[in-house]
Amino acid sequence: MNGGNEVVAAPAGPPQPLEWKFSQVFGERTAGEEVQEVDIISAIEFDKSGDHLATGDRGGRVVLFERTDTKDHRGPRRDLERMDYAISRHPEFRYKTEFQSHEPEFDYLKSLEIEEKINKIKWCQTANGALFLLSTNDKTIKYWKVQEKKVKKISEMNVDPKAMGNGSIVSSSSSSSSRSYLANGVSPDGPYNYLSNDFSFPPGGIPSLRLPLVVTSHETSLVARCRRVYAHAHDYHINSISNNSDGETFISADDLRINLWNLEISNQSFNIVDVKPANMEDLTEVITSAEFHPTHCNTLAYSSSKGSIRLVDLRQSALCDSHAKLFEEQEAPGSRSFFTEIIASISDIKFGKDGRYILSRDYMTLKLWDINMDSGPVATFQVHEYLRPKLCDLYENDSIFDKFECCLSGDGLRVSTGSYSNLFRVFGCVPGSSEATTLEASKNPIRRQVPTPSRPSRSLGNSITRVVRRGAESTGVDANGNSFDFTTKLLHLAWHPTENSIACAAANSLYMYYA
Repeated sequence: MNGGNEVVAAPAGPPQPLEWKFSQVFGERTAGEEVQEVDIISAIEFDKSGDHLATGDRGGRVVLFERTDTKDHRGPRRDLERMDYAISRHPEFRYKTEFQSHEPEFDYLKSLEIEEKINKIKWCQTANGALFLLSTNDKTIKYWKVQEKKVKKISEMNVDPKAMGNGSIVSSSSSSSSRSYLANGVSPDGPYNYLSNDFSFPPGGIPSLRLPLVVTSHETSLVARCRRVYAHAHDYHINSISNNSDGETFISADDLRINLWNLEISNQSFNIVDVKPANMEDLTEVITSAEFHPTHCNTLAYSSSKGSIRLVDLRQSALCDSHAKLFEEQEAPGSRSFFTEIIASISDIKFGKDGRYILSRDYMTLKLWDINMDSGPVATFQVHEYLRPKLCDLYENDSIFDKFECCLSGDGLRVSTGSYSNLFRVFGCVPGSSEATTLEASKNPIRRQVPTPSRPSRSLGNSITRVVRRGAESTGVDANGNSFDFTTKLLHLAWHPTENSIACAAANSLYMYYA
């Protein structure tokens, strides 16, 4: 209260936790149904508008979905604003089309099988109503154009049925000539008699000659066509592709190199990052993920197996071996163990929509970094802290090498990532937020959820570290007190660019949720 007249508004607190609801599922499994290896989803990506969603699987297929709920409310915005009721809707999608993007190959020079599994999908700019996207397996990137084309059909024959009598070829041809023919069809009057000068076409043409008339119908079908193939540029497995904001170039990254491509040129690329040492025995870290800045075409970031993120400025030099900025968290003294480097390896990085923040996922945590502050992450979210006592078992069954993806909401208020038992976590990343929701990829996403007590947090300026409640010390219990299953893991998920909607992959099933 100021002078008895003015009310000073209290500072707005963090947003309320979202209440997530099930929306759709594609490829739902029945109880006990065995999942085919080739059907397991290996990549998910929304386009910039959020009206299209693409998934790739281990069988080399790309499946496209399109949004349907926005088409029901077309019309001028002014008319919609005049309506006296609110249109409450959430993103709904339907199957659009699918195509075989990659086939299994064999590298005869290196005696290596190249599997068809789709590692990444990225949408490109649309043009003339056509959709464009990049898809990659371990070695080859392909540029696809998906377009609706009108179906051509045979409408009718160019023969007048009345002139043909009963319309049968046999009767018309037999009645048109009384001349006898030998078995091979040659006239006994002469082998090439039909070329003689006295040959003439009967009135109305030859009845047995039936040519179709092809017309373009009003029906359309979706056609996927591979426009370009970008091959033979990577000695190691491609782990990332990323479009540039200039709409003309993209990068592809493998364990040791990052290449810059022009979309229009498939036989040439520029190597812009090379971390391969002269002696491979000196190799200490590899590239794990790379992404272009969403608005600055000269800036990209890449992460390493040592837990660091490097920001690169393409204006500095042609070969960007020296980074512009380095983001890494210093490990606490005395905390080093055999597993330290393995669990520090970053499996995925994503820029926020405005490019100010980078989200990274390592095995144990999610970290949010401010690109203007390289002293450490501004927020750390504990995802797998309850698995720390089980690291030996996770190493034995190779689960410790699982690569979980992460994503940010379009408004930058929340982050999300997957876990085991087909669970995924949603955290609020606004200072002061205690939102930490655990959801299961099923038709009842919150059935495994138990109330979580408020978490203590320490704040150092903008730095917030959330301590998630640990699971019981007994084997096989997750953060919600449920037994966890290392065989069911939710590695791939994507957040809708403009709405609170998440698409995630559980084996061969695509689940969608909204809030």
